[in-house]
Amino acid sequence: MLDTGLDNLFLVTLVALLAPLAVGLLPALRVPAVVVEIVAGVVLGPSVLGLVEVDVPVQVLSVLGLAFLLFMVGLQLDVRQLRGELLRVAAVGYLVTLVLGSLVGVGVAAAGWVSDPLLVAVALSATSLGLVVPVLKDAGRVDTDLGRTTLAAATLADLAAVLLLTLLFSTGTTTAGARVVLLVTFAGLVALTIGAVLFAERWSRLSATVLRLQDTTAEIRVRAAVVLLVGFVVLAERLGLETILGALLAGAVIAAVDRDAASHPHFRTKLEAIGFGFLVPVFFVSSGLQLDVAGLVQDPAALARTPVFLVALLLVRGLPALLLRHRLSTRETVAAGLLQATSLPFLVTASMIGVEIGLLSAVTAAALVAAGIVSVLVFPTAALSLLGTARPEPERVPETLGRRPA
Repeated sequence: MLDTGLDNLFLVTLVALLAPLAVGLLPALRVPAVVVEIVAGVVLGPSVLGLVEVDVPVQVLSVLGLAFLLFMVGLQLDVRQLRGELLRVAAVGYLVTLVLGSLVGVGVAAAGWVSDPLLVAVALSATSLGLVVPVLKDAGRVDTDLGRTTLAAATLADLAAVLLLTLLFSTGTTTAGARVVLLVTFAGLVALTIGAVLFAERWSRLSATVLRLQDTTAEIRVRAAVVLLVGFVVLAERLGLETILGALLAGAVIAAVDRDAASHPHFRTKLEAIGFGFLVPVFFVSSGLQLDVAGLVQDPAALARTPVFLVALLLVRGLPALLLRHRLSTRETVAAGLLQATSLPFLVTASMIGVEIGLLSAVTAAALVAAGIVSVLVFPTAALSLLGTARPEPERVPETLGRRPA
């Protein structure tokens, strides 16, 4: 009988099944399932029990899982809210983040933890948009001043962090100047793709065919989205750019052109089923499998890096929330800072790239990811507690910070 070598993949998918069940059975813990997936990967991996390893099938699906995760983040991007006063506040906040992150980077580089301070600054600059949105929804604050400003800051941070990581720390061999040219070329091709999709939607016969096939076994819209995702990832790779940029922009393109939700209300639900039901959990479990936790535990000096990075994350992303203090209550400002400091998927990605290009040791990468895990465990829970006990205040911001356009 042919040995398919899927034993490791079975255990990984089993963890992906059991993690949300455990969270659902113990709701009082308020622990995100993604944290359970990563921790389970650590326990089952080489660092602890050594029962599971990242072989070829797991590695391939993990890469697809990362791509789908960034794709889903891109789907949540709403660039329409990045305008006027919201854009200014978000941009100033991100600049403050980069300055603070650079100072942290210089400090940890002086300690010999990293080879490039700027990599630390970029790694700490992102906010997990996919984790922030559910917290704001649970608190009923998405359409309030707090929700709009926090989501605008998270959107800009995610976009800017991916762009900076691609430009400055790509795993390719091209220079930074060449990557700028390639990035402009890639942006032009993305714009052409958007134009082509919008033009195709005007073709009545094609539109009618897509509408007829979208909920059959053809699942034509889902297949088109997957083709766009893989195509953008391949294109980014061929141009020497980071594949995560292609995945993020593929989701952003879908978000930009997918306006007629009434005619295909289940489209995004189906994409989420593929991503969060299969591929994304494989990425998080395999990330845990590859964390060098043993190196952290065996070296007390290395273990001390985790709380340092956690505090740095809170300062670098949390302090810019003070820019909102004259628009929000004290509780809301603190909650916004905690939500902005919540980061994990990008820390995992940046750490993997840093190790691959030799700017981070495996131990430092594990400390960064561990700090991200703690941020996901602590910060959203604390923010939700603050928002759950605070009474929403009347709108009291300038007209330029009014509601998003319909």
